[in-house]
Amino acid sequence: MTKIKAGFRRLTFYWLAVALLTITTYVLYKVAFAIPADNMMQEFLLLINPISSSVLLLGIALLFKNRMRNIMVVVLSFVGSLILYVNLLFYRFYTDFLTLPVLLQTNNMQDLSGSVFELMSFWDVFLFTNVAVLWILVARKKVPVVGRLKREPSLIFALAILLFLGNLSLAQTERPQLLTRSFDRDMIVKNIGVFNFHIYDVFLQSQSRAQRVLADSSDIVEVKNYTQANHKEPNPDLFGVAEGKNVFMISLESLQSFVIDNDVYGQEITPFLNQLKEESYYFENFYHQTEQGKTSDSEFIVANSLFGRSSGAVFFTHAQNDYNALPEILGENGYYSSVMHANNRTFWNRDVVYNTLGYDRFFDVDSYEVTEENSVGWGLKDKEFFEQSIDLLKEQPQPFYTKFITLTNHFPFELGEEDKMIEEYDSNSGTLNRYFPTVRYMDYAVEQFFEDIKEAGLYEDSIFILYGDHYGISDNHNRAMAMYLDKEEITPFDSVQLQRVPLIIHIPGHEGETFDTVGGQIDIKPTLMHLLGLSTKEDIQFGSDLFSPEHESYAVLRNGNFITDDLVYASNTCYDKHTGEEMEDPSSCEEFIPRAQSDLEYSDKIIYGDLLRFFEPDNDLFDRSEE
Repeated sequence: MTKIKAGFRRLTFYWLAVALLTITTYVLYKVAFAIPADNMMQEFLLLINPISSSVLLLGIALLFKNRMRNIMVVVLSFVGSLILYVNLLFYRFYTDFLTLPVLLQTNNMQDLSGSVFELMSFWDVFLFTNVAVLWILVARKKVPVVGRLKREPSLIFALAILLFLGNLSLAQTERPQLLTRSFDRDMIVKNIGVFNFHIYDVFLQSQSRAQRVLADSSDIVEVKNYTQANHKEPNPDLFGVAEGKNVFMISLESLQSFVIDNDVYGQEITPFLNQLKEESYYFENFYHQTEQGKTSDSEFIVANSLFGRSSGAVFFTHAQNDYNALPEILGENGYYSSVMHANNRTFWNRDVVYNTLGYDRFFDVDSYEVTEENSVGWGLKDKEFFEQSIDLLKEQPQPFYTKFITLTNHFPFELGEEDKMIEEYDSNSGTLNRYFPTVRYMDYAVEQFFEDIKEAGLYEDSIFILYGDHYGISDNHNRAMAMYLDKEEITPFDSVQLQRVPLIIHIPGHEGETFDTVGGQIDIKPTLMHLLGLSTKEDIQFGSDLFSPEHESYAVLRNGNFITDDLVYASNTCYDKHTGEEMEDPSSCEEFIPRAQSDLEYSDKIIYGDLLRFFEPDNDLFDRSEE
């Protein structure tokens, strides 16, 4: 016992560093991440879960000798604080924790600098207070230089493992099957800590890569049986109504449904889209289903009717899988397919993925004339982007399927005074305040685009699909959002409802109609295919035709939350969709939970196992009935 006490005294500086990093992490949990604790056990877990990882990380310093050991304690403390800080910046925008696939998306980093600076705060320096304290002690030689350590490093590593196992045992009593619910990152961080989450994430990524090696052709049969059992017959009145028409697929950056038919200080936010939806098929209960891949996730979901990954982006992690995507299907049925997006072709790894998905051409930033005068924020302004796209459209053979991806309404929502058509909102959130003018500008740009399309003679023989790609305002701005929506607070129910994005399907000559059916981005592919007269019966899709009389009013989000006509399942709580109140009988949601999990798990099997390499679709689908 005396030797153990002596060993602890020899490591006083090390234990001080462990204590400081643990306290720093706990304060970050409560102040920046605002992780709630519903009971004393959850609060206790928040307090102790940084200890094992701090002991392990800083224990690496004990492998060094003499003075270098103390220096490494400082260095590793900095590494720990830096990991916390990177997570903090990521969380401020995505309301999520960083994962390994996101870290590997280095191609995107050069374009993110403006957004990162916007997310920084002066108060962030306090996150490195522990490092400053330790460095001052070392620099002033207040820390004794201890000689060689023999058993201490092994004991410390063993202690770290024991502490983690104890933490995990307590967490499992609080949240059974914690590590099998890997899509709920908030829950994992809350119970085992942010550092241990990163270690677990590395394990998950290595496991997903192993799935492809172990997969074989028999695995696709189960998935195909599952999806085809959920196949919905098309609406006979709409099947094939757009056959042979050009397809304009317009991805509206960060556009959420709460701005539709809404205003700021009496000024309409989206006057053109408000008018267009009255002349179109408009889905008011339509949800984005993206996760960390954001715009790339929405592209993937829309093209494949598959879910994206729960972490990272499929565009990076599984870019060269085999898919049966819309561009490929349409290409085999006489369409020319392209993407128009005035950004770097390597961003989100698009130069690789677009070939995989079957696009014929990618008109990237090099296809546009981009100057300092016609750019803002992330690049070419939407109005100039659409104007310059007209000439590119005229070069294409018809019929074409062309996807347009806007840029201006992108965080941090920058816009010159000359382009502001409505006032900024006045709240504690600069992000929300600036969001409304950039949405208004995008709306104006789309209006001008429609006018240009008509002048170019492309309007009448086309179908237009406009949709929001993902949220623009994260949960970090709930206080300001509650103020704008005139609510006392934004509840988990409200957060799910704020994931609604507009879906407008405009077919010239068709009268407008608003649908209240629940759907998501995963439903766009089968809906469009049926409008074009293409069968989906033999395809593997997790969505269904929104116009089908058999369509179930249902959408599952990537984090496992789901929505039906009457229910919203959010943060493991069942809500009445009509009142927003928690259901007295939570079992109302239980029948949908297995289905939501199955949808996500079967989709993951396809992606992780690259199962579509074993699938031989018949994409020659024109003139085939669904009977």
